[in-house]
Amino acid sequence: MTSKILVVDDEIDLEVLIKQKFRKQIREKEYVFVFAINGKDALEKLLKEPDMDIVLSDINMPEMDGLTLLSRISELNPLLKSVMVSAYGDMENIRTAMNRGAFDFITKPINFEDLTITIEKTLKHTRQIKETLKAIKENNILKMYVDENVLNFMGSQDYESTIMDNENIDATVMFIDVCGFTAISETTPADLVVKMLNTYFDLMVKEIIAQEGHVDKFIGDCVMAVFRGDYHLDRAIDTGLAIRNQLNQLMPVGEASDFKPKVSIGIKSGEMISGNIGSESLKRLDYTVIGDIVNTAARLQDAAEENQIIICESCHEQVKESFRCKKIGSISMKNKATPITVYEVLE
Repeated sequence: MTSKILVVDDEIDLEVLIKQKFRKQIREKEYVFVFAINGKDALEKLLKEPDMDIVLSDINMPEMDGLTLLSRISELNPLLKSVMVSAYGDMENIRTAMNRGAFDFITKPINFEDLTITIEKTLKHTRQIKETLKAIKENNILKMYVDENVLNFMGSQDYESTIMDNENIDATVMFIDVCGFTAISETTPADLVVKMLNTYFDLMVKEIIAQEGHVDKFIGDCVMAVFRGDYHLDRAIDTGLAIRNQLNQLMPVGEASDFKPKVSIGIKSGEMISGNIGSESLKRLDYTVIGDIVNTAARLQDAAEENQIIICESCHEQVKESFRCKKIGSISMKNKATPITVYEVLE
């Protein structure tokens, strides 16, 4: 890995010395040195080459001194570490330099063995900061793609066995589809399509989380959510009503579209299997729920029209005292021998 080092000093002889003393590192492309004659020149070079790893700077220089440069570097790039190299080794200068963000301080005449150790130490510290920031960024990205429960399991010592557990659970599944969005996506620019869909999904997710639900997956322009715990069916219906009302009040996203989103929602409650489904050889598993309850919820959503929240008769019996519903009638479903009676949740 090549490290870029900016040397700032008005003494031209220092450039020659640096190139002589570090010729092996330069030849092997371990270090690349860039030279500036004062603070002003250094800032111009930092703007042109922002990928510098460290700065070695003198204090007493014309136009802009090293201490002023330190302050400017802190504003320009707070992560860039500076080592002051100066004949002024009194405590006042050292304290001022440290207070302005200097990582270390070396006095002239330069002991190049000490300078080498200081450069290596400063570069090591810089790499550690970059690796930490990279890990944080990767962790934030990971959180966008991996279920929070999985990440929490990974933090425990027995996560390998825990995450592979499969179980039967009593829960409610809800499918929410954005009506007519497929047609819109065929005639709308890709960036706007994604922006619109993410806006709708973000609204839905907030309402799902507010009712302690869990987003199982995004399927095209559809969201699958699971609710567990006390009153899971009631909480799912409350979520569906809130999402429908919020989307009905939502202004069109983007100037190029007047699309007003409507949703169709299917909800079913009962026993289902919760586990890891996928391909181990491909190293892709989906921590999800499966079973007849899930399939029926999806079919109910297919049967629902714009702004409709559809539930089956057994669910209606559980919530009829809490929600006002209207009987729609019987509908036939794939893989069902007999039609099922469905109800629309009004409020």
